[in-house]
Amino acid sequence: MIVRNGLVRTAALIGAAIISAAGLAGCETVGSAAGPRQYAVLETDTTGATNVNIASLTEVVQRNPNDAAAYNTRGAAYARAGQFSDAIADFTKAIQIDPNSASAYNNRALASRQIGRDGPALQDFTKAIGIDPNYGPAYIGRANVERAQGNLDQALNDLNVAIRLMPESAEAYHARGLVRQKQGQDTQAIADFDAAIDRDPFKSAPYAARGQSLIATNQYPKAIEDYNAALNVNNKDATSWAYRGLAYEKSGQRKEAMENYQRASTIDPNNSVARAGLGRVQGGVGSLFN
Repeated sequence: MIVRNGLVRTAALIGAAIISAAGLAGCETVGSAAGPRQYAVLETDTTGATNVNIASLTEVVQRNPNDAAAYNTRGAAYARAGQFSDAIADFTKAIQIDPNSASAYNNRALASRQIGRDGPALQDFTKAIGIDPNYGPAYIGRANVERAQGNLDQALNDLNVAIRLMPESAEAYHARGLVRQKQGQDTQAIADFDAAIDRDPFKSAPYAARGQSLIATNQYPKAIEDYNAALNVNNKDATSWAYRGLAYEKSGQRKEAMENYQRASTIDPNNSVARAGLGRVQGGVGSLFN
């Protein structure tokens, strides 16, 4: 592998984009009863290419031990492989070499969130913003932590900035929709999910999230359409099956509701929406409108 310094830095920009740029495959939705959440944009590699890439990038690091970009790039590869501790170690090394790397702080924050370290993640997102106030991904990342912690006004402020800096970011609009949804502003949330879908129609999360707000505003047929779209992208999402069941149930289609609740329960037996729904449609004492 022939490595030139410029090539290393170009690869670093690509690697940083892998972990910190937009994309919605891992975004969570309000009320999710699915499995463990993914907060950063990290798609699992099933081809084995990531392992080959890590080996190549390790050669780059060995040849350029004082190049922060080399560590930042390998850290992104580790994160894609789900090796978050290794990723954090590489991002930390990148920061030690270049304390003014907003990208390395942002990437370390994303990896920290994956292992449940929201406090350090919040600090790193804030540090990235302090280094570069125009670094949009850090505002999105920080807002997601703030939303998870219930600081909805701060999250909304950060996402307004992110959208100003990155007006074509589907992730920013999706994240703001989640905040507004959590605030009970479902009409405004639907508008943000619309914007996210317009910018990237091939991710399931905005459809699933919009479906919840459509249910909340009694737009059940539209909600069913959104869950059809979400499940077309990811048919193993128990939450989408469960909420499509809820939309069917509220539309009076009990047979379809039961089928969807059963499918959700098969994927995730602990899905609370599906369990409660099955209790109702199978003759339980629960009330649909409680």
